[in-house]
Amino acid sequence: MPPNSSDHASPEIRLRDIVADDLPILFEHELDPDANLLAAVFPRDRKAFDLHWKTLLADPSIVSRAILMDDRLVGRISCFQMDGQDSIGYWIAKEHWAKGIATRAIRLLLDEVPTRPLHAQAARHNTASIRALERNGFVITAHRHAPPSDRFRECEEVTLLLS
Repeated sequence: MPPNSSDHASPEIRLRDIVADDLPILFEHELDPDANLLAAVFPRDRKAFDLHWKTLLADPSIVSRAILMDDRLVGRISCFQMDGQDSIGYWIAKEHWAKGIATRAIRLLLDEVPTRPLHAQAARHNTASIRALERNGFVITAHRHAPPSDRFRECEEVTLLLS
């Protein structure tokens, strides 16, 4: 039987450039209260979200991609500078959690972006995100208490590194 012909076939995951029409959907993804608690972030209002993405999309040093599952927008993933380090971050819509999408999207981005070392941070309680990073070769290098800020909730944070 050819791959993807069974009822249990994995959905196709691919990345593409983010376009303006994606932003309202990505904004809705980021409003989910459970997702915000898991990611230990405070949601942005629409004005702050639009300004953030205008800045991201205008910066050629930032790689931002839409995550598609069978041609449906289910999240986003980026490679960017944070605190002087090349970093990775992503967001998967809650309705698509636990499908292996983050793990596959990370792999696709790593195939596209050869930058190493690459850093990632995750709330310690976000074990699914930590596992997705570890499955792609990231290793935990530190734990720290992260104080609250205007964007981030206070939490215990894990720092990961891909050499």
